[in-house]
Amino acid sequence: MKRRTRKRIPTRPVMVGGVGIGGAHGISVQSMTNTDTADIAATVGQIKALEDAGCDIARIAVPDMEAAAAIPAIKRAVSIPIVADIHFDYRLALESIRNGVDKVRINPGNIGGADNVRKLAEAARARGIPIRVGVNAGSLERGLLERHGGATAAALAESALAQSEMLNLCGFYDIVVSLKASDVFLAVDACRLFAKKNTGLPQHVGMTEAGTEVIGAVRSAIGISSLLRDGIGDTVRVSLTGDPVQEVLAARELLRTLGLREGGVRLISCPTCGRCKYDLVGVANEVGRRVSAIRTDRSLTVAVMGCAVNGPGEAREADVGVAGGVGKAVLFRRGELKCHVPEDRLVEALMDEIADL
Repeated sequence: MKRRTRKRIPTRPVMVGGVGIGGAHGISVQSMTNTDTADIAATVGQIKALEDAGCDIARIAVPDMEAAAAIPAIKRAVSIPIVADIHFDYRLALESIRNGVDKVRINPGNIGGADNVRKLAEAARARGIPIRVGVNAGSLERGLLERHGGATAAALAESALAQSEMLNLCGFYDIVVSLKASDVFLAVDACRLFAKKNTGLPQHVGMTEAGTEVIGAVRSAIGISSLLRDGIGDTVRVSLTGDPVQEVLAARELLRTLGLREGGVRLISCPTCGRCKYDLVGVANEVGRRVSAIRTDRSLTVAVMGCAVNGPGEAREADVGVAGGVGKAVLFRRGELKCHVPEDRLVEALMDEIADL
C-alpha cells in the first residue's frame, strides 16, 4: 500500500531519545504504563510488551522520588524512549532528568511558579531533553475558566500558548504540546485553534479519558483521524481504560488505515452470518493476535472470510486469505487457489503463508 500524502502543518523537529517528533519525521505511537513505576520488574515487563506491539515512546508516572529512582534501571532494560509524567512537584522532574529520562511531561501552571519552571527548563536544556506541555480541560487555570466561561477550545489553546511561552522566556524551545479533553470535538477544536497560531510546535494528539476498549477506540479514531486529515499531529496516543498494549495496536491500525504508516499486516474479515460453517470468529481472533506482533516494512493484507458469497472475491484481493466451508477452508494467495485446509489446521496454514510472504 502506498502512503497517502496529507498537507501537513509544518512543525519543528524535537528528538525524544532516538525518536523524532515533528519536522519531516513520521507520526510516532505512544502509550503509558499503568504499573507502579517503582516496581521495576513490572514496569519493564509492560514496556517490553509495548515495544513488541510496536510502541515508539512509553510514558511512566512519576508520583514520588521512589518512582524517579527507578528510571535508570528501567532505561537499561528497554529499547524505546521513556517519558516521565510529572504533576505538581518540579523536583520530581529534576530528579527524572538527572536519572536519564528522555522527555518530561508537565503542566507548567501547576508546578509552583515561574522560578520552578526556569529551574526545570535549565536542567532539561543542559541534558538536551524536550518537555511536553500537557494541557487538559479538567485542569485549566482558574483565570482562563473565568475569562472564557468554562473549559472552551479557546481557553485550552490560550493555556497551551501561554505555558509554551513561559518556557520560551527561559530560553527553552524543545517543546511538544498536547491539548486534551474527554469531549472529542472540544479537543479537536482546541488542537485546530492552536495549530492556527503557527507556533511551529509539534502536537501530541489524543483524546483523554476516552473510555474502555471499544468506546475509547471509537472516540479516539474520530478525534485523532479528524486532526491527522487536517495535517495536525506529529505523535499520537489512543488512550484506553485497560491494557496499554491495546492502545498501541489501535493507534498503529488507525495510522495504517489512513495510509500514514507503511508496513505491517492488515487483517480483513467478514462479520459472519448464518451461512458460515466454521469457527470464523475464533480463527480471525487468533490470526489477528498473531499478525499484530509481525514487524515488517512490507504492507500485507490477510483475509479471513466466512463463505462463498463474499469470501473468494475478498480473499483474491488479499495477499493471502481463506474462505470457509464445512469444517474446512480454501486458501488463496494473490488471487490463486492454493489448497483446501481442514479447520483444525487453518490458522497454522495461514500463518505459514504469511511468513513465506
